Amino acid sequence: MSRRAKMISKIKELMYQPDYIRNIGIVAHIDHGKTTLSDNLLAGAGMISAELAGDQRFLDFDEQEQARGITIDAANVSMVHSYEGNEYLINLIDTPGHVDFGGDVTRAMRAVDGAIVVVCAVEGIMPQTETVLRQALKENVRPVLFINKVDRLINELKLDANELQERFIKIIANANKLIKNMAPEEFREKWQVRVEDGSVAFGSAYHNWAINVPIMQETGINFNDIYKYCKEDNQKELAQKVPLHQVLLGMVVEHLPSPAESQAYRVPIIWSGDLESEEGQAMLKTDPDGPLAVMVTDVSIDKHAGEVATGRVYGGAIEKGSEVFLVGSHSKARVQQVGVYMGPERVNTDKVPAGNIVAITGAKNAVAGETICDVGRKIKAFEGLEHISEPVVTVAVEAKNTKDLPKLIEVLRQVGKEDPTVRVEINEETGEHLISGMGELHLEIIAYRINEKSVEIETSEPIVVYRETVSGTAGPVEGKSPNKHNRFYIEIEPVEESVMKAIQEGKIKEGRVKGKEMAKTFIEAGMDKEEARRVWDVYEKNLFINMTRGIQYLDEIKELLMDGFESAMDNGPIAKEKVMGVKIKLMDAKIHEDAVHRGPAQVLPAIRKGIFGAMMSAEPTILEPIQKVFINVPQDYMGSATREIQNRRGQIVNMTQEGDMVTVESTVPVAEMFGFAGDIRSATEGRCLWSTENAGFEKLPNELQHTIIRVVRTRKGLSPEPYKADHYLG
Repeated sequence: MSRRAKMISKIKELMYQPDYIRNIGIVAHIDHGKTTLSDNLLAGAGMISAELAGDQRFLDFDEQEQARGITIDAANVSMVHSYEGNEYLINLIDTPGHVDFGGDVTRAMRAVDGAIVVVCAVEGIMPQTETVLRQALKENVRPVLFINKVDRLINELKLDANELQERFIKIIANANKLIKNMAPEEFREKWQVRVEDGSVAFGSAYHNWAINVPIMQETGINFNDIYKYCKEDNQKELAQKVPLHQVLLGMVVEHLPSPAESQAYRVPIIWSGDLESEEGQAMLKTDPDGPLAVMVTDVSIDKHAGEVATGRVYGGAIEKGSEVFLVGSHSKARVQQVGVYMGPERVNTDKVPAGNIVAITGAKNAVAGETICDVGRKIKAFEGLEHISEPVVTVAVEAKNTKDLPKLIEVLRQVGKEDPTVRVEINEETGEHLISGMGELHLEIIAYRINEKSVEIETSEPIVVYRETVSGTAGPVEGKSPNKHNRFYIEIEPVEESVMKAIQEGKIKEGRVKGKEMAKTFIEAGMDKEEARRVWDVYEKNLFINMTRGIQYLDEIKELLMDGFESAMDNGPIAKEKVMGVKIKLMDAKIHEDAVHRGPAQVLPAIRKGIFGAMMSAEPTILEPIQKVFINVPQDYMGSATREIQNRRGQIVNMTQEGDMVTVESTVPVAEMFGFAGDIRSATEGRCLWSTENAGFEKLPNELQHTIIRVVRTRKGLSPEPYKADHYLG
């Protein structure tokens, strides 16, 4: 029996023993060494050759990933590890570190229970480390810490033993501070990473060695020995004595929870169904014989197998050939194959039980965030995936040859499925299709992938996505239906800052509000008591509140009013951009008694016009997307770096100095960031490290408001000036 066959049969056996399974993700800032680390773990499991580990980038199997040397898609792999006489099945997901692909991290965190947070010893905890750690803790994923590239501190920065320890203490303290601030309350203490218990490891993924306190006690190797091995350039021998995969997978087995342990506290947070029900109990107990519950975290397109959905089985077991129900799309599907991942290939099995990460082919219509259950037993859907950042840059895409148009539409739909953080708008009339992504790199990759699917395309220059809002208040204004028989009286004002914050942090859930269930949350977020009890809809960070009393027939058109409100928020009156941060209050209404005269054709235009008229009377304002920009630069080049920021309407928020390196933290409008990479390199002669993260939207300076509105409207084929309020209210 070959080694691979043995491993496959072992995986199939361990799949049914949740106590011996660990589902883990590897998360980090870009270039801190995640993929190199994954390679070494695979080499340790005998899946790739040890010589190639670190250079092979086995899990970056997309050719764009190989070419750019970064991870773009989260990659899955299952392997077996022996620890203290037992064998464990380790399902690992390697995630991207670049801010443009943060959506992949969010989705991967829903599938795993623990995470190895990789931090570069030289750079320390960086902005993106903080973001991925926040994503992990938000999904109740327990972290352990691996401080990588320790050899560089010794050989390149020439730190002595005391300085090394100071550096480590600082990184661990920063990590623990983040865990304390962001972990669920009951785990704040328990999940702190500690050197003494072995939940922190140090090492070099590139040179295949790692160490933590339990291994030091076992092998007798201490920091002084490590110092010596690195100084004498003898890291090969060190790797034989303390192999990275043994140390890290030992740490994973010891400190990260099994599905049997984690589902008990994770399920109540990601599933809002009845925990006492049969399916609730099956999930809490990781029962393979209970009702089926699978959460899809990713969908990819395989040339041969078609759509492959990756998901976490929380309850029951998913079988090949069985018919399943997709809760979100209300449709049935027949599962063709199920299996587990071994890097770029999938190993098919008859079924995959609770507690495992599964690859499913044949689940038509599945998208990331979908819930799959048994046909006869519809269960409540899992909580939606909340992505931390949203698309801020758009390109228009056109097919080079008109005959490719139908194919382009098909490919764009696929792209939207494979990456839910991409927003695809298909305009069949104009043949112009818009793709919105997280940044320039994200859009470059998407365009490359469309070309790869043999559709030649031309893309426009990147366009920035704006938002519309109001700075003042207005109303009541009157929105009339075309037949003049229905009238709605609307007041408008900006949403309170504390409420906006609560929506952004996910404390207030988006969606239509049933009854008064959310009132308490709104009041806690700082909203007026009366208004809090009357919120009907939270949509794209806007609120629709019914302040009327005793209006006849209002309940019958309630859904129509919310439809009208939502469509108005999708295409605002200033420049047909999305609206955010606006509170619409329905103060009074006159509704025709005859149902024929109060249908969609009357109600929708009336409420939309009322909202648009109110917005145009309340100091209409454009918001622009902002990015945080972090630059690490030698002191001599600090002036050039800050000048580069200020030339782009940027603001310096903070500056810290360590040795002769200065860290500049700033905010810059996304519109000014195009071409930044080349400019900052020349300004600092290539001597700086920089990274960005999205920081939401801010008001566009007054002097630019008029110009930008004209530019956006003209691009969209609208009249250059927006209509005044009386156009909507006349």
